[in-house]
Amino acid sequence: MDPNLSDFPTSGLTPKQQGYRFPAEWEPHEATWLSWPHKEASWPGKIASIFPYYAAFVKELTRGEIVRINVADEALKQEASGHLKTAGVDLSKVEFYFNATNDAWCRDHGPAFLVNPAAAHKKVIVDWNYNAWGNKYPPYDLDDIIPTRIGQQLNIPVFHPGIVMEGGSVEFNGKGTILTSTACLLNENRNPHLNRQQIEEYLYHYYGGEQVLWVDEGIAGDDTDGHIDDTIRFVNEDTVVTVIEEDKGDENYALLQKNLGQLKAMRLLTGKQLNIIELPMPDAVIWEEQRLPASYANFYIANKTVIVPTYRCSKDDIALQTIQSCFKDREVLGIDSTEIIWGLGSFHCLSQQDPAV
Repeated sequence: MDPNLSDFPTSGLTPKQQGYRFPAEWEPHEATWLSWPHKEASWPGKIASIFPYYAAFVKELTRGEIVRINVADEALKQEASGHLKTAGVDLSKVEFYFNATNDAWCRDHGPAFLVNPAAAHKKVIVDWNYNAWGNKYPPYDLDDIIPTRIGQQLNIPVFHPGIVMEGGSVEFNGKGTILTSTACLLNENRNPHLNRQQIEEYLYHYYGGEQVLWVDEGIAGDDTDGHIDDTIRFVNEDTVVTVIEEDKGDENYALLQKNLGQLKAMRLLTGKQLNIIELPMPDAVIWEEQRLPASYANFYIANKTVIVPTYRCSKDDIALQTIQSCFKDREVLGIDSTEIIWGLGSFHCLSQQDPAV
C-alpha cells in the first residue's frame, strides 16, 4: 500500500515512484566516498595510530575505482595526501572535496546514491537526517548536510525524506530486499514518531525496496544500537553471511543465535529461503576496559577486492577464507583494524559506494 504523497516531505514523486533503486554493494562502483578522520575524540589518545591502516584501505580501493575524500580545507587535504603518499597510494586515483565534517563515518553521514539508467538523471542522492546515532556525539551539523553538499558539487538531484536513517543500519541484495534491525531502526532515539510499518514505507520509497526483513539484535560494544553491517551482510541476492559467537559464555552468543533463528525463518520475494553462511566472531577486543564492536562482517565490497577488518586473532584466517568462498570474482584481503576499531567502527562504517550507471 502506497502512502499518500503528502505523507512525505519531498515534493513530487518519491525515488521509488520514479524508478530508482539502491544497488547492491557488489554492483559496479564509479567511486568510493570517505571522510578523512580528524576527530581526536573518536580515537581518544591514539588517532595517529590509525592512519597507516586507513591509508592501506585507500590504496586497496584505488586498485579498482576512484576514491573521493571529504576534507575541511587545504590543510587537511595536504595532511591526508602526506599519509597516502607514505602508503604508496596513486594520488591520480584520489579526488578531494572540500566538505567539512564532524567525524569520519561516511557510511552513516554520506550520500545514499540511487540509480535508474532510464531516467534523465541516471543517479540521485537521498539525504536522510542524521543525528549521530541518537544524539550521542554532538555536534553533527556538518555531517548532516554532507549528502546535499555532494549533490550540489556533482549536480545530482537530492531527496530529503525528513527522517533519521544511517547507511550502516540497512543492507541490500539489489533485488528489492532490505535487511535491518529493530534494535536500531525502532530505537526511540531515532524516529520516535514512526512505527515499524511507517519506517518500512520510507525504506520502500527512498531506497526503492519491495521487502524489509528484520532481525532484533546488534553486537556488544556497538554504540550505533545494532547496525546490521556488524552482524549480517548480503554477499549475493539470496545469500547472507552472519556472525556467530561459539563461546556460550560470551555476551554475544545468545544475541547472535537469536538473529540466526530469525534469518532461518525468512523468505525472499521469490519465496526462497536465505542461504546462510556462518562467520566467526573475533576474540573480544578490549581497550581501556571497554568492549569494542569488532566484527568480520564490517567488510567493504570494492570493485576488485573485498576488504575485511582483521584483529590479530587466530580466527582472522578462517574469516578471510569464509568470505573468499563467497566472492569468486574478487580478491578478499584483510587489513588490521585493531587500532581503527577503537573508534567503534571499521572499513564498512568508514566508506560509502558511489555506483556506476
